[in-house]
Amino acid sequence: MQAGLHGLEKARATLEDALYGTALYRVSLRGKRPEALAFGPVDPWPGDSSRGAALRGDAYAFAGATVTASATPPWRPDGASQAWIEAMHGFQWLRDLNALNSAEARAHGRRLVMDWIERGGAWGKLTWRADVLGRRLVAWLSHSGLLLAEADRASAEMILGSLAEQARHLNRVAASGPDGGPRIAAIKGLIYAALCLPGDAARLAQALRLLEHELNRQILVDGSHVARSPTQHLAVFCDLVELRALLAAARQPACEALRGAIDRMAPMVRFFRHGDGGLALFNGSNEQDPQMIDRALTLGEAVGKAPVSAPHGGFERLLAQRTLVITDVGAPTALSADCAHGGALSFEMSVDGRRMIVNCGAHSGDDEVWRDAMRATAAHSTVAIDDENMLERQADGRLGRGPKRVVSNRLEDGGNVWLDATHDGYREMFGLTHRRRLYLAADGDSLRGEDILSGGNRVARFTIRFHLHPAVKASLTADGAGALLRLPNGEGWRMRTGGAALVVADSVYLGREGEVNRTEQIVLSGQIKGGTATIKWALSRVPAKKK
Repeated sequence: MQAGLHGLEKARATLEDALYGTALYRVSLRGKRPEALAFGPVDPWPGDSSRGAALRGDAYAFAGATVTASATPPWRPDGASQAWIEAMHGFQWLRDLNALNSAEARAHGRRLVMDWIERGGAWGKLTWRADVLGRRLVAWLSHSGLLLAEADRASAEMILGSLAEQARHLNRVAASGPDGGPRIAAIKGLIYAALCLPGDAARLAQALRLLEHELNRQILVDGSHVARSPTQHLAVFCDLVELRALLAAARQPACEALRGAIDRMAPMVRFFRHGDGGLALFNGSNEQDPQMIDRALTLGEAVGKAPVSAPHGGFERLLAQRTLVITDVGAPTALSADCAHGGALSFEMSVDGRRMIVNCGAHSGDDEVWRDAMRATAAHSTVAIDDENMLERQADGRLGRGPKRVVSNRLEDGGNVWLDATHDGYREMFGLTHRRRLYLAADGDSLRGEDILSGGNRVARFTIRFHLHPAVKASLTADGAGALLRLPNGEGWRMRTGGAALVVADSVYLGREGEVNRTEQIVLSGQIKGGTATIKWALSRVPAKKK
């Protein structure tokens, strides 16, 4: 039944795409052009003047790639990734031009917008997708001073007319656009348009009802976003705090669902932060900019502390003195399919604000080989069986086999923390259940682990990976039974294991968008015999040598 519904949705989307590209449909978007904006919002996010200067020099750097074009703006350059196209047509870079605070930069921004209206704004499935369109409307309206204050009459009329046409289309497609965080981005664009374009009071009420519906669907009781992705969680949180600020500036009440979602999500933003201020790398996430995260929490007037558990989102946070461990103890859902990774029971560990054990991160480009590699179980600090991925992604993007039941129990006593978690992601392939037990000592100087594989009916090979941050260097101990990890401040940690062979191998780190950094991993491996295997390991701080 679900497969049939999915097929109908694809057929409908194909027909709509064919319709939206016609001249007749474009005519249907025409209507009364506003003579001026009813309200001019202010962009709450600071721009980057260095990026603005690069744009003035016709260098368009998005999603880890730079396109240079001196003659005309490169709206759809050959070879550009989807993420690059989304950023280019989303126009959030207007804040970077605005940060230059010069008439020349403002004029350059107007020229780019006018060029988009005249050449770059032709229908495109990606560039007119509901979330990209929503962000474009927000960017143009938030920088109306840059676009309209010094514009000649003809340019102002073209910009206002385009805003109205784009808003009409968004009003038709926002509710059926990509689900999850992108849908909230589209609704945000609707609310901006309803407040800023004259005569849209009815659309405001409709958009707020749609927002409330999505918040009830997407924000879980513990404040987690249903996608289980720290990066998507942050993106939605930023959209919501911006919306609340917009409504306050326009003297419009914020609905209880919006206020409640912000209050619940803010502590979870803190939950996902390492001591360096960036986010943990679960389910398609990158570190993100710590200053931007600080700004979002300030705008959100966030007062709640990071919780220790997120039972609905499926994460645990173990903290003792200077040592932090964040663990994925949740199962993917249909709504999280786009960003779901095969990393059940993986963990990240940082010490005194320095990342030590990590997951590999996420690829932001269009290379499917890289994207699949980063989603794979092998790219996470967890257990893999015969190097098979625990989570299957089907050809249509939906999730197939994988963890269906992930359970965890937590115990604390005197500052010591125990975590006992199990997932069934390998049951269908191998009949195996993975149980991981962690113990973090109260002084933060020791993390002990035990990985138990049970229930199998054939010989298989296990691999336990501990991916290291690029700033951490590893070497085998003299007896070859352990490894010494050296942090950039000179601090050392020793890993010991029982029941497995230990090697230091190459790895990669994609923690920052658009970057691929070489790093190392500690790999424990061995065979599962008789349907079971128990592997114990320990990480302990090496006492500093006395001078």
